[in-house]
Amino acid sequence: MERNGDSAPLLVARGLGKSFGAVRVLHDLDFEVRQGEVLGILGPNGAGKTTLFNLVSGDIRDHAGEIRFRGRPLAGPPFRRARAGIGRTYQIPRPYAGMTTFENLLVAATFGGGMTEAQAYAHCAQILEECELAPRANTEAGSLTLLDRKRLELARALASKPDLLLLDEIAGGLTDDEGKALVALIRRIRDGGTTIVWIEHVLHALFAVADRLMVLNFGEKIAEGLPAAVIEDPDVKRVYMGVEA
Repeated sequence: MERNGDSAPLLVARGLGKSFGAVRVLHDLDFEVRQGEVLGILGPNGAGKTTLFNLVSGDIRDHAGEIRFRGRPLAGPPFRRARAGIGRTYQIPRPYAGMTTFENLLVAATFGGGMTEAQAYAHCAQILEECELAPRANTEAGSLTLLDRKRLELARALASKPDLLLLDEIAGGLTDDEGKALVALIRRIRDGGTTIVWIEHVLHALFAVADRLMVLNFGEKIAEGLPAAVIEDPDVKRVYMGVEA
């Protein structure tokens, strides 16, 4: 069942487009995300999914169309967007490898979240517990297992207290049991009220959490709606699954 269908949109994109030279990556994309929901994004490689995240997070800033967050135009570099309430993860975890797990969170909380050191210590200790990283608090990030690096990537995004969390293929490369553990964690984050947009190729992980799905192909939206309906869409079956309807 779709949740919060009557709430005001937290994030809105209208006519969003991005090209790199002659290569068009996104074209005339419209979508919105409502407070408290989870929007899953599907699409083959090269569909423009990560470029979309880069535009929202500020990693890329030149684009056609408009992005609005909490009703206002979204602008500025990534750290300003983090302080405005947008957190994100990356496909390949990007920890400060020579710092401990806890130090990584402190950087995110103080720089990305704008907290004082005292505020950050208490908050980051809580995030360590929530993300099951407390036993690794003093472990250098570069020596963590893949699952713990994924947890740290998520924890760093949460450390800035985001209202909108962008997850970019965070379940990729994990075993089934590891994936289930991560999905359970993401469910808890959702149940705590954080709005989530999640790019993922691991369908069972996405289906376990998402309220709606949006499917991209060559930078254009080809389907959007409830997960059960979207996955049966003939265009989605053909483009994403290679099945002729």
